Amino acid sequence: MSVARTVGPLGRQSVLDDLSGGLVVSCQPVAGGPMDHDDIVLAMALASQAGGAVAVRIEGARRVGMVAPKLQIPVIGLVKCDLANSPVRITPRSAEVAALADAGAWMIASDATHRHRPEPIESLLDAIHARGCLAMADCATVAEGMAAHRMGFDCVGSTLSGYTAENTVPSYAAPDSDMVRQLSQQGVWVIAEGRIASAEMASQAFSWGAKAVTVGSALTRLESMVSVYVQGMQTRH
Repeated sequence: MSVARTVGPLGRQSVLDDLSGGLVVSCQPVAGGPMDHDDIVLAMALASQAGGAVAVRIEGARRVGMVAPKLQIPVIGLVKCDLANSPVRITPRSAEVAALADAGAWMIASDATHRHRPEPIESLLDAIHARGCLAMADCATVAEGMAAHRMGFDCVGSTLSGYTAENTVPSYAAPDSDMVRQLSQQGVWVIAEGRIASAEMASQAFSWGAKAVTVGSALTRLESMVSVYVQGMQTRH
């Protein structure tokens, strides 16, 4: 288990400054897939750092504790849970917050959508800051992002755009540039995330007002990208 990191109120802006203008790599392999192994996740994180990423996004307190001591860049931690009484999956309870903080996460991401949840999002935000970590709100809509911003989240991600009943889009759709643009215009520190499939798209995100960009599937889910190539080639026959 890694030593908990305490960023503190004064240090939170410094971490955001370090992330500004950079690429965050989500090192989350397909669950149960051939790359879903601890050593591969660690290798992904180290390779991301070597390539110039400013942070990595890691799922699970155990893997955060494994990765964080080996990196010089921040780890954004989250825990995915399948709950019987709530559709919220990303760090839904304070127990997961505590585990991620103890494991060494610099920032903790939590679902901040307006859906039925096991604990109030305000309680999770307080728990994250109480442990000295930055708080990232994974949202699906502009309204959710603004609510999280006003609540005191350090940054907002367009992570869940297209993944809730309120905002459903096909997996092949373009990134949610409107969400990023509207939030940034209202002073929100936004991380563009979701369906960013190329370096060109990542670069364009800054013109929408994004402060940083997260890319996952296009970099770390080999099965997904191979299938894109295969399907694209099949259409030429």
